[in-house]
Amino acid sequence: MSRLQVKGYSHLVREVSSNGIVNTNVSEYEKYMKRIKAREEHSDQIRSAVKDINNLKTELREIKSLIKELVNGS
Repeated sequence: MSRLQVKGYSHLVREVSSNGIVNTNVSEYEKYMKRIKAREEHSDQIRSAVKDINNLKTELREIKSLIKELVNGS
């Protein structure tokens, strides 16, 4: 796999076979992966919060229904 240095960028190389640009800066890649992981964790937290809210809504509907039965039954 042959690579050529990109002018003006010490951490970028072009793969001759695919003509793609590759970033060889490992620390930048690690920062990128941390951002991706943080975004995924944030999405998981939001998904979990939505699930909890939906469960609470269901439970409140059940409680409301039971209270109506108690009031109407008395």
